[in-house]
Amino acid sequence: MQDNPTRSAFLVIDMERGFLSAASPHCIPAAAATVPAIVRAMETARSKGIPIVFVKRLYRADSSDVELTRWQSWAAGGRAMTSGSVGPVSAQAPAGLRPKPGDYTVIKPRWSAFFQTELDLLLRRLGVRTVILTGTTTPNCVRATAYDANALDYNVIVLADCTSSRNEEVQRVNLEDMACMGAVIMTEADFRHYGQADLPDPLDAIRADMTSAPPPETFAAADGNVAVTDVW
Repeated sequence: MQDNPTRSAFLVIDMERGFLSAASPHCIPAAAATVPAIVRAMETARSKGIPIVFVKRLYRADSSDVELTRWQSWAAGGRAMTSGSVGPVSAQAPAGLRPKPGDYTVIKPRWSAFFQTELDLLLRRLGVRTVILTGTTTPNCVRATAYDANALDYNVIVLADCTSSRNEEVQRVNLEDMACMGAVIMTEADFRHYGQADLPDPLDAIRADMTSAPPPETFAAADGNVAVTDVW
């Protein structure tokens, strides 16, 4: 395994024809334009020893795992993004965004890349502390992944020009909201200079603070035998 001094992982979310092709009912118009920037950022990640994780949506043909809110458009789209779908509604990635030997692929059943997937286990096995998010769409799968990553104590970076939304206003406000949550918003050009010192990891500081802090106050339970931590 290549050395990964930044302890990061680079996620490519839902960059497949069913979301990129203008002929697909699920098309995100701005997504195709982000492919060159994602390819460049992905090669930057490889040069830095950062593992690549492709996060894909692949539905069952019988619709048993399609989201309730997406089912009608999915059915109208001819069973899009199933293992048997072809052409513009397929789950195939565009050229340049297909896994290479040593890359990882995670199939997700819902918006977040962490929801009922092995992603958290994989990242912890790889010693990852920071996730770098790219793909589509910013308000749905990218944002859901960012918030779940934050809840699981990962640092979050979002490459703004490597993500896409249905319009510029949706893109802007969702990037701003993720920044308020604590995500670091970068561009693909910024990411070329990304290094170990660019995103200090607060988890070590939190652990040190917990170790040096005085013990929590306790009080005796009614029977006098058990000390219960005072959490009020």
